[in-house]
Amino acid sequence: MKLGDIAQRLNCTLQGDETLDITGVAGMEHAKPSELTFLSNPKYAPKAKKTQAGAMLVQEPIPALNISFLLSKNPYHDFARALELFYQPPRPAPGIHPTAVIASTATVGDNASIGAYAVIGDHCNIGHNAVIHPHVVIYPHVTIGDDFLAHANSVVREYCRIGHRVILQNGVIIGGDGYGFAKTREGTHYKIPQSGITILEDDVEIQTLTSIDRASIGETRVKRGAKIDSLVQVGHGCVVGEDNIICSQTGLAGSTILEKNVLLAGQVGISGHLTIHDNVVVYAQSGVGHDVPAGSVISGSPAYEAKTWLRTLPIMPRLPELLKTIRDLERRVNELEKQDTPE
Repeated sequence: MKLGDIAQRLNCTLQGDETLDITGVAGMEHAKPSELTFLSNPKYAPKAKKTQAGAMLVQEPIPALNISFLLSKNPYHDFARALELFYQPPRPAPGIHPTAVIASTATVGDNASIGAYAVIGDHCNIGHNAVIHPHVVIYPHVTIGDDFLAHANSVVREYCRIGHRVILQNGVIIGGDGYGFAKTREGTHYKIPQSGITILEDDVEIQTLTSIDRASIGETRVKRGAKIDSLVQVGHGCVVGEDNIICSQTGLAGSTILEKNVLLAGQVGISGHLTIHDNVVVYAQSGVGHDVPAGSVISGSPAYEAKTWLRTLPIMPRLPELLKTIRDLERRVNELEKQDTPE
């Protein structure tokens, strides 16, 4: 594809050779002279000067680099759009595999592709253009919107509701039972029926091996545009807000509320029954046990303001030494006080 055509498709300003043939897209360190790369973070500019790429998506040209540039207000976003020009994942042809089992009371919209050994239960309603890969199981009474994509071995449990353009990667469980037990007088654990549902709104994507539990009563809800990484558990009755990013190995205990644009880095633990307000960033491996005000950036376990946490990090390994110093000073002060006390 000519670089000029790419610039036009991306609505970028071209500075350089519009006739350059671009065969693909790659990272700066691996790009070849026939490939397009990108620079979105200025701190990586020194690496950019060593690239072999034929062209680069940037906000501003790099004077020391003798290649073509596509000037973009958002190079990372346009890099993703450029990838789509060269790669589209294979889409199975419309049709129902002979081994798929679809209940007679289920409704599946036009242009659907249903893979081998997929199961769609009674009274399900699935919209147009669904792609349901092999061994997907959709329990009875599920409602799903248009352009649904479910990869192999994902499961949607009974009565759950899913919006438009939702993607479930391999092994995702939507609406599994929440973890709820009542202790009896005898000390045994009595299972609390998980009578609620799980709702995924439009444009949600759930990565591999993640579980979004159904509520004991009411609903668990993942709001529009949220993206949840692999190996995450969202407990029963939680709310994941619009455009949230939740990274791998994070766990939300029951009744956690995340408002808009919250970012939870990897291995964050949330104790539940709390609210993390808009635009909060939680650093990796943090433990959150309290409400968090809007716009906060927190870290640590228990989590607190990230700038303070960063200042305390160098001190932590020295705490035993500092404690010994304090105790020595206390001992010396006590000795001096005894010397100064008249008999």
